[in-house]
Amino acid sequence: MMRLAIILLSAALSFAETADIGTLFFHDEFERIESQEEKDEIGNGWDSNSKTRAKGNKQVDLRDGAMYLYIHKEANHAISVSHTMEFTNGSVGMRFRLDRPEDSLGLDFADLSCKEVHAGHLFAAWFSPKQVWLRDLKTGAMNLKMQEARSNKSLSVEQQAVLKASERIFPRTNETAVWHTLLVTVNGDEMTAFIDDVLVGSMRSPGIAHPTKKMLRLSVPKNAVADDVKFWRRE
Repeated sequence: MMRLAIILLSAALSFAETADIGTLFFHDEFERIESQEEKDEIGNGWDSNSKTRAKGNKQVDLRDGAMYLYIHKEANHAISVSHTMEFTNGSVGMRFRLDRPEDSLGLDFADLSCKEVHAGHLFAAWFSPKQVWLRDLKTGAMNLKMQEARSNKSLSVEQQAVLKASERIFPRTNETAVWHTLLVTVNGDEMTAFIDDVLVGSMRSPGIAHPTKKMLRLSVPKNAVADDVKFWRRE
């Protein structure tokens, strides 16, 4: 049994290291200094929702060569830090740190021109100290027809089945207050997640195959730290 586990782990490491993740087209190490400490000033094409969701209060700080995200007491929504990122198939990687058991970091792939869903949400990968959560939002929770049916409490049996199939949870212990690496690859209708070069899980779902992923949002309900963000494009 131990030998099988070692073989599987080696295969996962080999795949993460040798897979065709694409051609690098964006890299940010956050090695810059803000001109003030009152408002978000991320730079390099990044935007945040602090103005609309936290009354303009600062929720993103660049320090020690990393991006610190922390929810403000007046915020009425998770922190969302976004950057344009257009590809059909590609990958996103970064270093991240979660300092407390209740912290988490979401990678939300979006296309604001997609009107079937709320706010362009297509699919997402969520990372916490206990698990990785992969979600197809286009056919699932953010689909406008699904939201209407849930609001009216009129979900059909078929819709309930689609919702159930639109997400997968993979238990994974990620030590807090320690830097980890993550990699999310997108290929057709499949999304795959690695942490520290180890394969954690993957899922296939129609929403992942949406042809244009135009934006990445980093979603943080409480606190997280991110660094060394990279985008790769295969097509």
